Amino acid sequence: MMLQCVVSVDCLRAPHHLNVHFVPPKSQSKIILASTSSSCSTSSSSSSSSSSSSTTRRALSLCITSALILSFAPSSSSKSAIYEFFELPNSGGVKALDLRVGSGEVPSDGDQVAVHYYGRLAAKQGWRFDSTYDHKDENGEPIPFVFVIGSGKVISGIEAAVKSMKLGGVCRVIIPPSQGYQSTSQEPIPPDFFDRQRLFTTIFNPTRLANGEGSTLGTLIFDIELVSVRHQ
Repeated sequence: MMLQCVVSVDCLRAPHHLNVHFVPPKSQSKIILASTSSSCSTSSSSSSSSSSSSTTRRALSLCITSALILSFAPSSSSKSAIYEFFELPNSGGVKALDLRVGSGEVPSDGDQVAVHYYGRLAAKQGWRFDSTYDHKDENGEPIPFVFVIGSGKVISGIEAAVKSMKLGGVCRVIIPPSQGYQSTSQEPIPPDFFDRQRLFTTIFNPTRLANGEGSTLGTLIFDIELVSVRHQ
């Protein structure tokens, strides 16, 4: 069976964007993505078996993930502009793109940090399951997410990303399932019950996991802004 996925970037534009000045990323890229429309294709032999169905779903998910990453990329007047993700060292496969390079200190294990983020789930066509900008205090100001690096309470991919950033920086990270949610108790946890339920029933869907789709179900895309670092 031949499956072709052609996605227009404009139709998948994220409704919310961080107000940042975009800076060209580092050159040690492992993934190179163009800002123009993307297309991807996959083929497999025609079969009525369940394995054929799961292959189709995996292919669609991979196509959608690629298109979403492109659609979240900063816009540019040059159609030939290329945005480069690089793999963070010792991160288990987390890939990052600097949207704004900070000028402050770099946090380390034991530091208490505060971040703002947008969290999206690739398997749900980039559905935004949580954002700290939606968490408001009594004055209507967004409440950042605060955690201690190395505490083990937060998913590994976010910790790896924050440890690679300077204070004031903004980055986009692609977090593979192995560095994402391993249980429903790991933070950050969406405060809305229905968002939480949709997130975890997708990631930990036993039928789709049994069909070998674990490599795509839990892929996360986070935009992270490091707003404070406090040494403990």
